[in-house]
Amino acid sequence: MKKLILTIFLATISFANAQVIIGDAVGTATVKTSVLLEFAAGQNKGIILPYVRVLPVAPTEGTILLDASNPNAARMKYYNGTWKDLSGQDADVTAALADQPISITETGKSIIGATTSTADGVLVLESATKAMVLPTVSNVQDVPNPSPGMMVYINRLGGKRLAVFNGAKWSYWAP
Repeated sequence: MKKLILTIFLATISFANAQVIIGDAVGTATVKTSVLLEFAAGQNKGIILPYVRVLPVAPTEGTILLDASNPNAARMKYYNGTWKDLSGQDADVTAALADQPISITETGKSIIGATTSTADGVLVLESATKAMVLPTVSNVQDVPNPSPGMMVYINRLGGKRLAVFNGAKWSYWAP
């Protein structure tokens, strides 16, 4: 039932072409014309990306996921024509995979920003002028029980960077 309500909500939002804020009604600022999806500030939570047991051969560019094709050496990856490693280190996600479904028949996707999309994904943000604002934390140590595949943006003086959790360790990307 929750999935149906979320799907209806996301479908309604996509038709309105509005900003979606998850976690509160304000997000990190009141007016952002360049944002499709945003997460509330100060929640010490992240977004968990899909786990895949078989790495897609030719996904849509911009795809980000947890590559669990080798459960003992899982890594966060993104696709920009070729797969790029975001983790730089392996993680054993065997225990986490035990909690994930082995086989899912996906019959649809949620699209924000357009009514249709040719991109293959569970959640697709479709816009030429708007982006997603990642969940923001001041320190990954404040995230209780991070899950494999988690992604956050660290926003603190002297430490602004992207952080991804592969199930064992956080990896950081600084500008």
